Amino acid sequence: METKEFSLTLGDKAIVVRKNLLAGQANGSVIVSCGDTVVLATAVISKHAKENIDYFPLSVEYEERFYAAGRIPGSRFIKRETRASQEAILTGRLIDRALRPLFDSAVRNEVQVIVTVLSIDHENDPDVLAMVAASAALATSNIPWAGPIGAVRIGRVDGTLILNPTYAEREKADMDLVVAGIHGRINMIEGDAAELEEGLLIEAITLAQTHVEKLIVFQNEIVKAIGIEKIVVPAKELDASFISFVESAVRTELEEILYQPHKQKRLDALNTLKEALVQKVALQYPDDARLGKESMNLFEELINTIIHDNIIHKEKRPDGRKADELRSLSSYVSFLPRTHGSGIFVRGETQVLSVLTLGSPGDQQIIDTMETKDGMKRFMHHYNFPPYSVGETKPLRGPSRRDIGHGALAERALVRLLPPQNDFPYTIRLVSETLSSNGSSSMASVCASTLALMDGGVPIKAMAAGIAMGLMSDAKGNYKVLTDIQGPEDHHGDMDLKVAGTENGITALQMDVKVDGVTPKILHEAFIQAKKARLEILSGMRLALAAPRPELSKHAPRIITLRINPDKIRDVIGPGGKMINEIINSTGVAIDIEDDGSVFITSVNQESAQKAVEWVKNLTREAKVGEIFQGIVKRIMAFGAFVEIFPGTEGLVHVSHLSDKYVGHPDEVVKIGDVIPVKLVEIDSQGRMNLSHKATLPEKPREEQKEQ
Repeated sequence: METKEFSLTLGDKAIVVRKNLLAGQANGSVIVSCGDTVVLATAVISKHAKENIDYFPLSVEYEERFYAAGRIPGSRFIKRETRASQEAILTGRLIDRALRPLFDSAVRNEVQVIVTVLSIDHENDPDVLAMVAASAALATSNIPWAGPIGAVRIGRVDGTLILNPTYAEREKADMDLVVAGIHGRINMIEGDAAELEEGLLIEAITLAQTHVEKLIVFQNEIVKAIGIEKIVVPAKELDASFISFVESAVRTELEEILYQPHKQKRLDALNTLKEALVQKVALQYPDDARLGKESMNLFEELINTIIHDNIIHKEKRPDGRKADELRSLSSYVSFLPRTHGSGIFVRGETQVLSVLTLGSPGDQQIIDTMETKDGMKRFMHHYNFPPYSVGETKPLRGPSRRDIGHGALAERALVRLLPPQNDFPYTIRLVSETLSSNGSSSMASVCASTLALMDGGVPIKAMAAGIAMGLMSDAKGNYKVLTDIQGPEDHHGDMDLKVAGTENGITALQMDVKVDGVTPKILHEAFIQAKKARLEILSGMRLALAAPRPELSKHAPRIITLRINPDKIRDVIGPGGKMINEIINSTGVAIDIEDDGSVFITSVNQESAQKAVEWVKNLTREAKVGEIFQGIVKRIMAFGAFVEIFPGTEGLVHVSHLSDKYVGHPDEVVKIGDVIPVKLVEIDSQGRMNLSHKATLPEKPREEQKEQ
């Protein structure tokens, strides 16, 4: 089959799509490149529907390949890619959230999208390119899908918005935003900012949308040129009388249950009603077993309809709040006695405990991925969502993709607020434990983590809080933006917009939708409503702790920073690390040394830390002519004695400088191990030190000098 190539210039960069080149047995496949960054995207749909499931089975995988960067991965023992990196998981979620809303949720055939990075030029990030590639693979396949989508990254450097900035530009940017959508609507946002105002974010999103439109037109041209026909997935038609039967059987009771404010009681009542409905269906339609499962789908659709209608037309939320009203708030600090900092944040039935741990610079995480080699990560936020938080039992098998995504979002919300590493050299780890969940535990993690940081004495620039915003909309264009969504509003709502920030502006945001997208107008309204909620939350948090504590926790290690001559680093380390290991083993401290001569000594025990400091100072001390030292006699030769003035540094006291009297041999005056005062009288051209003991002796009266 002939390879077809298509090109679009977006900004100052060309995006090239090649069709019919690789992976010909997939339902859809494309090669997409920008510069020397190249990705392969494939899309496959199963031939048969998956039985006994009540959801659309889509999986999206983003595969990093180290060969793309010309590197061999792994340790000495494993030389292949193993489990996905955190960055790969986050990119996979990014793609998934943009694609999923445009599939028919009633489809039960499995769809798998795999994007593989084949080449990377370390200038053009493959993540946004992967989103475009995934869209193009689906659009040019025979898989039914309501795309294509466009996706771009917007950065802001020195006040100027930049389309698809390079890695270098992103390092300097005070905004990093990924935006995806369809014609006239945005369906996915992910990003962070340096406390920027809501209007600036809307400006960036509006700019992104113009380029999203170009990418959609471009892909539609490719689809037209390819001319592929979509397959038809048979839809199951239900009899109108059956639909009416189900609605009449549960509608009245459902209206009451959905407005039960306590989550667990509501869920228990819903499960009881479901069981009763299945029994009624079995009695009414004994010859059609499939209708029991279909009744469950209708049950969920009915919940969706009731909640939408009541909120849009009656402004009636399940728990009785107004559209812009928060649930009850409470905050606590210093909950755990021995940790370096802890905070608890409660919003309604959502309760999160965040715990701070401070470590030495050597505790930083080493990042070794396709995009980054031997990078160092100073700040980490990890999020846990145990099954008991929603009253369930489930095997514990490590963090899920959702856990990783929520942890990364809170991390982005806080990282720009941390003190610079030069001022605060600690490695910082936060862990957020979701103890109870009923909506937006990720944003509660931002609040609890802020409290933990302040409780631990970390001098953050400002307090941060997060809020989840929702949306209920209908086909006629009516809608309501909701503040602080929970339970059924989250599950059945049309938008989940998470906004975190300070009093001054936004630090992180994330949005995904269940409809085809939202307009910038709706987003702007949601941002303004989110700001009102954020300020209210921050006010509540200040009741627990208004500012970072002036001192670190007494249980946190202290870091003492020294600067030494870089040429002296080898003296501290010693041959084969002998000297530095001796210091560590003798004092129990941790020592980290950087190439510029910065030395970080970390210890909980102040006395041990000071001992190590003096040791390092002595090893790296540079003596000056005229200084007097208490030296130790290390060696004796016929011409003089070698005296150690500080560890590892010796000088010669010539026999003529051992005394103010005549000395035939040094051992007439000193022995090995003696401690004597010596004065540095000269450093010769070869760096050798000439010392004098005689120069430290009291000057004799002239009469005695004449007698001698």
